[in-house]
Amino acid sequence: MSDARVDREAVRAEEIASEQQYLDVLYTKLDDLRQETTQRLKNTLRDSGGPPQAQTERDISTRMYTDRLTQLSAVEHGMCFGRLDLDSGETFHVGRIGLFDEENEYEPLLLDWRAPAARPFYLATAAARDDVRRRRHLRTSWRKVLDYEDEILDLDAAEEGSDLGLAGEATLLARLDARRTGQMQDIVSTIQAEQDRIIRAGMNGVLVVQGGPGTGKTAVALHRAAYLLYTFREQLSKRGVLVVGPNPTFLHYIGQVLPSLGETGVLLSTVGGLYPGITATAEESARAAEIKGRSSMIKLLTNAVKDRQQVPRDHVEVSFDREPLRITKADATHARTRARRTRKPHNLARKVFRREMFEALTLQVADRLGRELLDSRDLDDINNELRGDEAVDAALEQLWPEVTPQQLVDELFTDEKRLHTAARKVLDADERDELLRAPGSPWTPADVPLLDEAAEQLGEDDSAQRAEQERQQREELAYAQGVLHIMEQDEEIADEERLRVSDVLDAELLAERFQARSDLTAAERAAEDRTWTFGHVIVDEAQELSEMTWRVLMRRCPSRSMTLVGDVAQTGALAGTDAWDEVLSPYVQDRWKLAELTVNYRTPAEIMDIASDVLAEMDTDLEPPRSVRTSGHQPWVRAVDRSKLVSTLPEVVRSELGEVADGRLAVLMPAQLLAEIEPEITEALPSAAVGNGPDDLESPVVLLSVDAAKGLEFDTVVLVDPEAIVEGSDRGFNDLYVALTRSTQRLGVVQLEGLPHVLNETSFRRV
Repeated sequence: MSDARVDREAVRAEEIASEQQYLDVLYTKLDDLRQETTQRLKNTLRDSGGPPQAQTERDISTRMYTDRLTQLSAVEHGMCFGRLDLDSGETFHVGRIGLFDEENEYEPLLLDWRAPAARPFYLATAAARDDVRRRRHLRTSWRKVLDYEDEILDLDAAEEGSDLGLAGEATLLARLDARRTGQMQDIVSTIQAEQDRIIRAGMNGVLVVQGGPGTGKTAVALHRAAYLLYTFREQLSKRGVLVVGPNPTFLHYIGQVLPSLGETGVLLSTVGGLYPGITATAEESARAAEIKGRSSMIKLLTNAVKDRQQVPRDHVEVSFDREPLRITKADATHARTRARRTRKPHNLARKVFRREMFEALTLQVADRLGRELLDSRDLDDINNELRGDEAVDAALEQLWPEVTPQQLVDELFTDEKRLHTAARKVLDADERDELLRAPGSPWTPADVPLLDEAAEQLGEDDSAQRAEQERQQREELAYAQGVLHIMEQDEEIADEERLRVSDVLDAELLAERFQARSDLTAAERAAEDRTWTFGHVIVDEAQELSEMTWRVLMRRCPSRSMTLVGDVAQTGALAGTDAWDEVLSPYVQDRWKLAELTVNYRTPAEIMDIASDVLAEMDTDLEPPRSVRTSGHQPWVRAVDRSKLVSTLPEVVRSELGEVADGRLAVLMPAQLLAEIEPEITEALPSAAVGNGPDDLESPVVLLSVDAAKGLEFDTVVLVDPEAIVEGSDRGFNDLYVALTRSTQRLGVVQLEGLPHVLNETSFRRV
């Protein structure tokens, strides 16, 4: 070994030891913070009893300390991942959270990756150094420093350049080559410049992030959520951030990313979870979902609501005070017209309808008794008696009932007559038949936007709730005034100049602090409130959303502060979009910004070359993202007779598992084929998981439909019957494009009939 090499290794060992020493300091600080927070939580929980305000304050403190402990625990692995050496001689370490030395004027021990001072770690280049002399990427395993990679940005220094033009190339490639674990990993230590610019973009307006497979769209979206909460905490802590994902499996997959980035207060939801009290996960045909997603469903629901506002053909007779009483068509028509002219939602306009009807019936009773003999108090008494009569109330309820969104939508799709009435001039007979279902059928994700639209059109009579809230507020104010009075009486004032409590705190402010449910986070309150509006909304796989779903999300975010992440080349849903302008122009016209991710970090070039041929077949101007690496594994194809698939597939899976020890393998196939062979294949592969359960991705082998695999990644993908994938949908090429780009290492194709013409056989090796 040469002396020069010995010297380099000695220097490297010394540097690693130095970094280890500093890392020990950071983890000691982390342990101290955990211990301190744990003790404060114990003290808070130990406190019991006391007046209502003390209980409220205890609940708030409990939440605060619990969230802080969650944050401190989530950053344990990879807490510090980099260092910046500046021209000034200063050195800053960069990590997942900020740590400070309280005994030394709060000097930063560790910069939070979101802080402005940490931005050069991601953006500095040799051409634009931003005073950075050296950028160091640390590779750690829990609390141990394994290695480091230095980038010398000073052009006067002799240093070999990066092969790929990527920040922290060695660290990035090591991360990309690592085995999948079934949970998404953050990219905070390897964020590249184009990703960082999107993550740190301003909060105002709609930002569309268009990126092909493997460009890190989802990771960028989640890091953006963490960055916005850090930078605009005052605004967003009150309204919260909503992150919408395509399915529950995906939410489970990304579930640990935000805590590891230092954030725990974001609401994660699927479209099926956006209506409080309902979790819509049932499946339905793609065509039914597409029909429900059309904007024409607004008219259909409007018709369904109007169908609940009836008038009798001639009259309805009820008994009141042992005498017949007629609810006439003329009176009901007049009352309905007056109610509709208010333009209030159905359940609120119902009060006007009933008021008009009770007035008409009051006059009818008065005429029977002799109206000229009655005064206004007599008429009021009759009106009140009519309102309390069960028979009269039931008759009016038949004409204009109070309806819930669940009732309206459920009865619409289970009652052929109601659907026919509402869908006239909106849907044809075949489309109506597609939507009909059996009573008691579970909710599907496509039902949720309809429930939300129905809630808007029906409205909710919350006058009783508002009266109760006002009563509680009056009680809280009176209680607060009493507390202030007692506090002032108990003061021992030694100096007349001394401030009194009332000089700095009034009863209204004190009552505000005691308001009910203040212990809940914004995300928790939002999950219970359909009308909640968020400070920012992030949507992943946004290209899949229907027109009706966009209406829901725009209601949730009237400020239009949104980040929409997706790839129109991967649109699989029939109700999805091929162009961002089509879905955004009705809400923001052309006032939205487009940012593109162009580098593919996940998919090896060997696989991306094949996928690029599929992209070229689509009617799109999109360019395939550029892969930054090769895997060294040429994709393979194997012809299998359909009758032998169940017996052959386990053999294929076991062979591939031998190539990716400790990795994750996905078998992707058409949904119909998966349903057909599931009983037999699960018996032949007992260790394999099937479908969308939250724990399925933890299994070494998972069998999924292509749609269920969207947004996920695996070390190896075995794709079964690509021809059927192409033929199975109007967006078959989009689905094939998705399936081909889920792998980070190896791809195999099991061919049952033939290969789609778009797949070039010369790109595969035959096995």
